[in-house]
Amino acid sequence: MQKGKEDELNLDAMSTFEILKKVNDEDKKIAIAIEKELSNIEKAVELIIESFEEGGRLFYIGSGTSGKLGVMDASECPPTFGVDDSMVQGIISGGVEALSGWLEHTEDEPELAVDDLKVVNINKKDVLVGITASGNTPYVVSAIEYAKSIGCKTIALMCNSKGNIKDICEVTIAIEVGSEVILGSTRMKAGTAQKMVLNMLSTVAMIKLGKTYSNLMVNVRPINKKLQERVREIVKIATGVDDTTVNETLEICEYDPKVCIVKIKSDVTLEKAKEALDKCKGNVAKALAIL
Repeated sequence: MQKGKEDELNLDAMSTFEILKKVNDEDKKIAIAIEKELSNIEKAVELIIESFEEGGRLFYIGSGTSGKLGVMDASECPPTFGVDDSMVQGIISGGVEALSGWLEHTEDEPELAVDDLKVVNINKKDVLVGITASGNTPYVVSAIEYAKSIGCKTIALMCNSKGNIKDICEVTIAIEVGSEVILGSTRMKAGTAQKMVLNMLSTVAMIKLGKTYSNLMVNVRPINKKLQERVREIVKIATGVDDTTVNETLEICEYDPKVCIVKIKSDVTLEKAKEALDKCKGNVAKALAIL
């Protein structure tokens, strides 16, 4: 028994506050552990950007908690950055049923991973992030091996620097979070670490692709009243004009925040604003620069 494990074993004897304090103290270690891997996270982001620029897609793949976190991050990219659903995709062993059920046995089926990747027609333009706390999950290892065999870029996200998957990936991100409060429950610190890194991978890649302007979500699609109000706020912050001007220009621009911002800040016609954005592949900062 390693030193310090006694506290975990006595969890059931602690008060509610003491348990919460213990969990919170352990969670504080996660960001520090991630900081040690920033250089590798940077390499991973650069691979993802390279893939996107080649017309490729980003895939996350994993089992259990790891798979669910990948699906979650992928599903949040379209509403946040206005990208197509296919640009970032999450794959979990066991499929949709595994998202709300318990199909962890599928992590031991390596052939299933190959089948799942073939269904989405993964190719050499794409990048695959294998998510596994141990770094040894057969389903994920198999997925990385197959992706590598067809020339796909590969990244490993794990919480065990000794995991075997590191030997077959182009980039390995190993977040050593230490023992869990409940031993073996990787839905806790390991899961939190994985979610934090996935946030970084997708968010920073989207920023570098021009899906934001400053720190504003200018690519958001205003498909409901809440998002329409958010668009108004974004345009107002970006331009500094009054509410009347924001509302009138948004109507003209059909609630496209990027076109609206470029039109207002450059004082050009709707057509000129759209033309500049088209030339700059939707990058607001670049469009403003050429105007």
